Amino acid sequence: MDFSKIRNALFLTLLILVTLGLLVLFKPFFYPLFWAAVIASIFYPLYSQLKTKIKLPRLSAGIIMILVLLIIVIPVAGIGSLLVKESIDIYNSIDNNSAQIGENIQSTLAWLQNNHYIQKLGFNQQEWIQKFSDVARVVTAFIFNNLKDLTQNSVVFLVMLLLMFYALYYFLLDGAKFLRTAMHLCPLGDKYEKMLYNKFTSTALATIKSSLVVGVIQGFLGTMMFIVVGMQGAVILGVIMAALCVLPIGSGFVWGPAGIYLIITGRIWEGILVLIFGLLIISTIDNLLRPILVGKQTQMHPLLVLFSTLGGIAFFGITGFLIGPIVAALLVSLWEMYDNYYKQDLDNDK
Repeated sequence: MDFSKIRNALFLTLLILVTLGLLVLFKPFFYPLFWAAVIASIFYPLYSQLKTKIKLPRLSAGIIMILVLLIIVIPVAGIGSLLVKESIDIYNSIDNNSAQIGENIQSTLAWLQNNHYIQKLGFNQQEWIQKFSDVARVVTAFIFNNLKDLTQNSVVFLVMLLLMFYALYYFLLDGAKFLRTAMHLCPLGDKYEKMLYNKFTSTALATIKSSLVVGVIQGFLGTMMFIVVGMQGAVILGVIMAALCVLPIGSGFVWGPAGIYLIITGRIWEGILVLIFGLLIISTIDNLLRPILVGKQTQMHPLLVLFSTLGGIAFFGITGFLIGPIVAALLVSLWEMYDNYYKQDLDNDK
């Protein structure tokens, strides 16, 4: 019996089990660790320059964290508070004008029922009044549930944010050492390990940059759209649209309720214009431009970028807009390694 093989198998089994156990322990903190790694990889070149000039690594890391707070955290918190305020204002406006809104809905439905073309479709006024009532209840429940969740989860969010900053500090300070250790232990070889790391950082940066570009375009178009229809707070709504696109929750959470609000308050054509423009123009820009921008910088096909982004959001939530393309990019890199490593065998197979 070869005890050395048994010892090696036992050691590798224990190593895998303990590693999996540690990953399970880290699972609740995946998102703060992930975002700390992404932000550290993006800001690391600036950190290196600061460290070279002032010769104080800890002070350099502290300066970068202050920049992250000013550039990312405070603007996102401000946009979130604006979104909550606008949601509450819209709800209060609907609640205070519920009688007028009901009259507007009934007059609109009566106009539809008396229309010659609509009559051919078998339009039933009572049925549509019931549908509008159901939609109103769903929208009201959605607003209150999300506001309640936001209030209840604010403490959790603050804790996760503090953990992200704590991890970010050490990723900046010791990130290069962590990376060297991982590359030393990984058996792929330095060439391929650097390829995977570069693909991770380039995909993360490309995804965030493309989100910023698309967000600015959507925010500008949304502002112009709201100004044209005479919507109050057009600039604020446009800024919120841009922020939701970057996050990305989706700018449809702004122009959709805004269009419905205009319709139920009697401004039917303005509301229809907002919904049509948002659906045909603003949403199309997001679906078409983002995959092209990410694919161009990461050298991935736009189709792969689109479906990896959608799949990431479906599986991981909001953070999936970044995780999805990164997973796809790493997979493409692994296939490139496979092609490079077995190139001679693959060519001979022809």
